Amino acid sequence: MQEGADILGNALRDYLNGEEVLPIKVYSDIAEPDELAVSYFFREYDQMPEIEKVAIQNCKGKIADLGAGAGSHALALQNQGFDVTAYDISGGACAVMQKRGVKQVKKGDALHLGSTRYDTILMLMNGLGLVNNLEGLIFFLNHIKANLNPGGQILVDSSDITYMYYDEEGALNINLNAEYHGVVTYQMAYKKTKGSPFSWLFVEFPVLVDYAQQSGFECTLLLEGDNYNYLAKLTLAN
Repeated sequence: MQEGADILGNALRDYLNGEEVLPIKVYSDIAEPDELAVSYFFREYDQMPEIEKVAIQNCKGKIADLGAGAGSHALALQNQGFDVTAYDISGGACAVMQKRGVKQVKKGDALHLGSTRYDTILMLMNGLGLVNNLEGLIFFLNHIKANLNPGGQILVDSSDITYMYYDEEGALNINLNAEYHGVVTYQMAYKKTKGSPFSWLFVEFPVLVDYAQQSGFECTLLLEGDNYNYLAKLTLAN
């Protein structure tokens, strides 16, 4: 199996072009292999989970959608008249967004927004994972300040995955001397290609509050989901 491919981009392009699409296989270091339906990335606003709808409803001003994937959130905002720029590190995803009608698409990650400032920075689908780990979270929060207009906000969702570390007897098995338990190593595969492994951060809300405060942000809980997930708003403290 070929490694290092643009897994997400290839799958999104196949789906958009009407070609045979297989599920994306997702491997991790904390769970059995899973499958992700590519169609999920093409959902309309009415098909989105409540957390995503609330996030979109709370957007304001000039918006950056980070890790935009197939551009569903960007399109929903664009259809409401917002000035939104969609960012993704996947070249295939960027091509798909352009074909779907996203007007402003840039290839890049959360740390390469240039000198442009935004009123809302949007990070959905457990979007905080883009920072990789807690050290990356601190670096990101300190770095992203330069891309926020006065009064600007970061809208981000994440999940508390502590529940995955309880054994059958209900005991919590977390090694406090190891790396933070919310850092998960993933690898995705599609058809005959496999992507490179990458780290993804899941962080409990109280931990996010602590790290946000250390970086000069106030953190507000906007919504708690049904699956240990939540939506938060970060704004620079006065």
